[in-house]
Amino acid sequence: MNDDIMLFAGNSNPELCAGISQYLGLKLSDSHVGRFADGEVRVEIGTSVRHKSAYVIQSLSWPVNDNLMELLVMADALRRASAREITAVIPYMGYARQDRQAKPRTPITAKLVADLIQTAGITRVITMDLHANQIQGFFTRPVDNIYASPVLIHAIRELDLSSDEMVIVSPDAGGVDRARHYSAVFRCPLAIVDKRRSAPGVAHAMHLIGDVKGKHAILVDDMIDTAGTLTKAAGAILEHGATAVYAAASHAILSDPAPERITNSVLSRVFVTDTIPLNEASRGCEKIQVCSVGEIFGEAIRRVHGGASVSSLFKLT
Repeated sequence: MNDDIMLFAGNSNPELCAGISQYLGLKLSDSHVGRFADGEVRVEIGTSVRHKSAYVIQSLSWPVNDNLMELLVMADALRRASAREITAVIPYMGYARQDRQAKPRTPITAKLVADLIQTAGITRVITMDLHANQIQGFFTRPVDNIYASPVLIHAIRELDLSSDEMVIVSPDAGGVDRARHYSAVFRCPLAIVDKRRSAPGVAHAMHLIGDVKGKHAILVDDMIDTAGTLTKAAGAILEHGATAVYAAASHAILSDPAPERITNSVLSRVFVTDTIPLNEASRGCEKIQVCSVGEIFGEAIRRVHGGASVSSLFKLT
């Protein structure tokens, strides 16, 4: 790597930051991200960044508002210290579910967050599996939306299932494109769960489109929050004759009571990435398997900095 690149880490995900740093062969640059007595974010950059390319790694996961402010304040400190460019590496983009006005008098918070990020001086964003692809259009600066699929596909392959034994299932109509990608990779059929949602985070009716009888079903999604939809979908799939049900998702939000629901569900295993560190309750769930995306982010940073193609990382294999 060039000596003009510098990595900075917020407090949201130290283990992933260490993995990215190790892959790139770069030490995390000296900085202090703490709090004043009243809880205000306090940042000190401990080294010169003048005319350097700064990469700030920070997931906007719980506590999302604290982590967002850390990112903004770090970016402001780097801008005022004359960094040439500031790239925000945001493994999980918080507020991405509020990407449109679903009903009158509601905010489009994803656009607000995009505006805040750019106002702070960030010149580029690297993120993973945005909940809605159109969020890229909320930014006037470049956004690289990379994918967790390579590491999740690798984990699924370790189940040692043939194409004839598998079926990929989308938990809703909005995830069909994602599921179709997995289906193409594994050369297996595709099914869709048609759900009816009565409130945010609450899904009731489950109708299955496609044949899962006698198959090992793999549910693929971008995030797992309370796991209500996921576990109900898994139950419906099993009722339709599936041999076993697995799940793969990029972002393990796992709000309470997700760990308990997964433990008590028919799911055999749930593959997630480390874009969000597991909370204490989730670490005790034996069904959850974490796959690291540190190398993917490290390679994306290397390619962005070197002017190479990022999309070629995700060609079908």
